[in-house]
Amino acid sequence: MANKNELTKALKEHFGFDKFKGQQEAIIQNVLDGHDTFVLMPTGGGKSLCYQLPALMMEGTAVVISPLIALMKNQVDAMRRFANDDSIAHFLNSSLNKAAIEEVKEDIRNGKTKILYVAPESLNKDENIEFLRNNKVSFYAIDEAHCISEWGHDFRPEYRRIKPIVEKIGVAPVIALTATATPKVQLDIQKTLGMSDATTFRSSFNRQNLYYEVRQKTDNVEKDIIKFIKNNPGKSGIIYCLSRKKVEDLAETLRLNDISALAYHAGMDTAVRSENQDKFLMEEVDVIVATIAFGMGIDKPDVRYVIHYDIPKSLEGYYQETGRAGRDGGEGKCIAFYNQKDLQKLEKFIQDKPVSEQEIGKQLIAETAAYAESTMCRRRLLLHYFGENYAEDNCGNCDNCLNPKKKVEAQDLLCAVIETILVTKEKFKSEVIIDVLTGRESADVKAYNLTELELFDSTSDEEKEILPAVIRQAMINKYIDKEIENYGVLKVTPAGKKFLAKPSSFKVSKDNDFNEEQEEAPQMSSGSCAVDPALFGLLKDLRKKIAKEENLPPYVIFQDPSLEAMATTYPINLDELQNIPGVGSGKVEKKYAQEFVDLIRKHVRDNDIERPEDLRVRTIANKSKLKIEIIQAIDRKVALDDLAESKGMDFFDLLSEIDAIVYSGTKLNIDYFLEEVMDHEVIDEIFDYFKNESESDDVETALRELGENDYSEEEVRLVRIKFLSDISN
Repeated sequence: MANKNELTKALKEHFGFDKFKGQQEAIIQNVLDGHDTFVLMPTGGGKSLCYQLPALMMEGTAVVISPLIALMKNQVDAMRRFANDDSIAHFLNSSLNKAAIEEVKEDIRNGKTKILYVAPESLNKDENIEFLRNNKVSFYAIDEAHCISEWGHDFRPEYRRIKPIVEKIGVAPVIALTATATPKVQLDIQKTLGMSDATTFRSSFNRQNLYYEVRQKTDNVEKDIIKFIKNNPGKSGIIYCLSRKKVEDLAETLRLNDISALAYHAGMDTAVRSENQDKFLMEEVDVIVATIAFGMGIDKPDVRYVIHYDIPKSLEGYYQETGRAGRDGGEGKCIAFYNQKDLQKLEKFIQDKPVSEQEIGKQLIAETAAYAESTMCRRRLLLHYFGENYAEDNCGNCDNCLNPKKKVEAQDLLCAVIETILVTKEKFKSEVIIDVLTGRESADVKAYNLTELELFDSTSDEEKEILPAVIRQAMINKYIDKEIENYGVLKVTPAGKKFLAKPSSFKVSKDNDFNEEQEEAPQMSSGSCAVDPALFGLLKDLRKKIAKEENLPPYVIFQDPSLEAMATTYPINLDELQNIPGVGSGKVEKKYAQEFVDLIRKHVRDNDIERPEDLRVRTIANKSKLKIEIIQAIDRKVALDDLAESKGMDFFDLLSEIDAIVYSGTKLNIDYFLEEVMDHEVIDEIFDYFKNESESDDVETALRELGENDYSEEEVRLVRIKFLSDISN
């Protein structure tokens, strides 16, 4: 046992610090005393020191079980720098060859190595178990201990085998550490490791410097992100995406828009991934776009923002990832983009898992959705999720607190919720309670005859909208609780029973609405919808003049949606014009394109218009494999019906794909196919209609005008492709 002075002296000697942070000293003393220790400490709280210092002070080698090779390397490098001795710390994992492994073991045999980082898979190997059994292990440290729990955000099945392996090697004290564990996960960790008697050290999860915000995720999400980054020039940031492809595409889009950004995900070449990580740490790039593979053990204190392009699959994951912002106590903005389509994507990811894991996954996703949609203080919601009470109603540093929604009285509705939970014997989750009160005859409601209850279908339309918010706030106010063992089942607390006996005012605000209808931009079908109707009118006049000069229908010059986009974003050069929907490189090369940008530039100048800062988001080329294959096949003169068959497509679906390619400005020559399947006279008549008679490119109108008995839809669509490609592009 070391006294306080000895601990402080060791801290200064090994790490150069004058004093401990938070509960570090008490945790280290507990480990030195030989007790099992459970540490729950947010990212940036100094967890690593809690096992590194006692390892240096105790006899033998501390075995640190860690989930990521990159994390091990960083930790080992850091320890070697502090000690100025390469043998002081090693890692043992699949990245080492036989000679390197033997070197590690020799240092341990000679008593030089105080800390050995090992992956659970490597720990499970018989030769490693036998080796460690014959050497002194001071204690076991299980880092990222939430990986043990199926309820944790990064469940690793091999972590559940740690206890029997430890028993084979030899009993020694255990310290389990995590930055994210709900009461449910904490219980699961302690049960699985057999450390129910461990001393628990729990630090506050509250990071006052972090600002939390959830934004509507629209089709313009890249534009929103670019604008945010350009408004925070020179600051370090991390953007998390769910898929590797999105990581690659978004990183490339950022670079095209003059933002220094690199990608990071597990599928990349190891050397490239490490190089990208180092460039971010050394501030050679501002932004890392990553999957959740990035961040564990990354000690960069001045990350100023963390953006979630996709909403994460659990609040634990979200909290840990946002925790990488502002670790120095400075500014840290945490922006998450969310819509309900994201939930469907997340649920698809868990479809192939065992039923029990699917059920857990769905509940974790539901918790994340509840956080995103709630209008309550986000800090209060997060802290409650991790079992911590936050007494303030308004934290002053989240979007909901800075822009509070109007609250409505929900006293009677809360009484109905509590009564329903009690009358159903506290056996159901919130979904069933809501089904009962709203009159939804779900499978559980039918199976347990809950339609017979007096409270079945007892809520009004207005009350139905706020029911989820009522239940959520009732839990935070401790009127209702979720059972830990049978997670999600609602129980009424003594305070809840007291409220039912003597109700008082209980106000809530309706959840934010992130439905799909909102995320779609309004369709602009006429000039009245354009942001600048005056400019839209001028553009239509110019189009009419050019159409007359070119002897073409106006829509061939530019279609209305293209003019509306111009009147919204004010492109003042040909590069910017090319980014307008329906304006490809073929259109820009037309001589009249310059007339449009000249008109827009003059309008902007004459009216002193301030254009949006993020006017143009350069996008990466369309990499759709199917589109590329179609273009290549047409270049090779493959018959279109054969092409459709080879792709397993309906012929009309293929024509729709070709339509999209042509409308985007790509020129395609399908003459070889038309000449095979149609008479020249038919082609000429339909072509002439589109060139000289039509006011739009609508196929139904064309069939009506040309005579449905004389021409087929297939023929009209084929000639329309030729017309638009020849004349428009």
